[in-house]
Amino acid sequence: MQQMYAREKKAFKVGFILIVICLSAVIISLNTGTIRLSPLAVLQTLIGRGSPDDTMVLFDFRLPRILVTMLAGIGLGMSGAILQGLSRNALADPGILGIHAGASLGLITFVTYFNTMTGMISLLIPLFTFTGGVVTAGLIVLLAYDRQKGWLPVRLILVGIAIAAGFSAATLFLSLSLDEKTYAFASRWLIGNVWGKDWVHVYALLPWILLIAPYVYFQSKSLNALSLGDELAVGIGASVRRQRLLLLAAAVALSCASVSMVGGIGFIGLVAPHLARRFVGPMHQHILPISGLIGLVILVVADTIGRSVFQPNAIPAGVVVAVVGAPYFLYLLRKTK
Repeated sequence: MQQMYAREKKAFKVGFILIVICLSAVIISLNTGTIRLSPLAVLQTLIGRGSPDDTMVLFDFRLPRILVTMLAGIGLGMSGAILQGLSRNALADPGILGIHAGASLGLITFVTYFNTMTGMISLLIPLFTFTGGVVTAGLIVLLAYDRQKGWLPVRLILVGIAIAAGFSAATLFLSLSLDEKTYAFASRWLIGNVWGKDWVHVYALLPWILLIAPYVYFQSKSLNALSLGDELAVGIGASVRRQRLLLLAAAVALSCASVSMVGGIGFIGLVAPHLARRFVGPMHQHILPISGLIGLVILVVADTIGRSVFQPNAIPAGVVVAVVGAPYFLYLLRKTK
C-alpha cells in the first residue's frame, strides 16, 4: 500500500513537471516562426488585446498547428503504450508494427479519389487512415497469433515489418497516379510533415483524442492484467480476447487519427512509453497519461525546431524526431538482446 502511494506521488510529480514543460514548449512555439511575436504580444493577443496582424498570425496560422501537434503527440504516445502493454514487447510501436503504413495507404486512397485535402471533406481523412490501420492490425493479429503460445513478440515485429513493406509498395503504386502537386504533398506527408494547420484539422482530430484517450485510461487495469500474460489475466478474471481487441482498436484509432494530420511520424510511440515506464513504473494508470504528455512535448518541440532553427527552409518534424528516435531504437534493440 505504501509502495503504491509512493508511485502515485511520483507519477503526480512527473506529470506536473511535464505539464510545465508542455506549457513552456507551447509558449516558445507561439513565439517562433517566420513572423516572430514577443511573449507580451502573444499574451495580449490571447486575451483579445493584440493588433489585427498579431491576431491573424496567432489564431489563423500558428495556434491551429500547435493544437494539432499537441493532440497528435498525445495520441501517438498513448497508442505506443497500449501496444507495448498488449504485446509485452518494449519494441512495439505503431510505425514499426506497420500500422502507420496502413494509415498511409488509407490517406493515399483518400487523395486518389477525392483529390483534395482542404475544406470540410478533410474531416473524413482520419476515418480513411483508421480503416487502413484496422486492416493492418487485423492482418498482424491473424499472422502473429499462435493458438498455444498467444502473441509471440518476435513474430509480431517480423509480421509488422513484412506487412509494412507490402502496404508501402501499394502506397507507392497508388501515388504514381497522382498529379504533381498531390504527389509532392504525399511525399512530404510520408516523411512526417505536419500539414494540419487550419481549425478544420483541429476539429477533425479532436473527437478521436477526446473520446478514445479517456476510455483507454479507464481501461488501464485491464491493460495491467493483459501485460502479465493471457493465463494470469484469465486467472484474475479479465476478458482477454474482448479487452485485447478493444484496446488494439483504440491504439489503432489514436495512432492513425494522429498521423493523418502530422504525417508518418515514427518513434514517438516507441520512445514515450519507454521513458514513462522509467519515470513512473509499470502500472498503466501512470504510464498512459505520462506517455501522452511525453509524446506531446516531443512533437511540439520537434515541429518548433523544424520551423524555426532551419529558417528559411523548414524541416519536417518527422525528420527531427527520427534523428533522436533512431539511435534510441538501436539502444533499446541492443538492451533487449
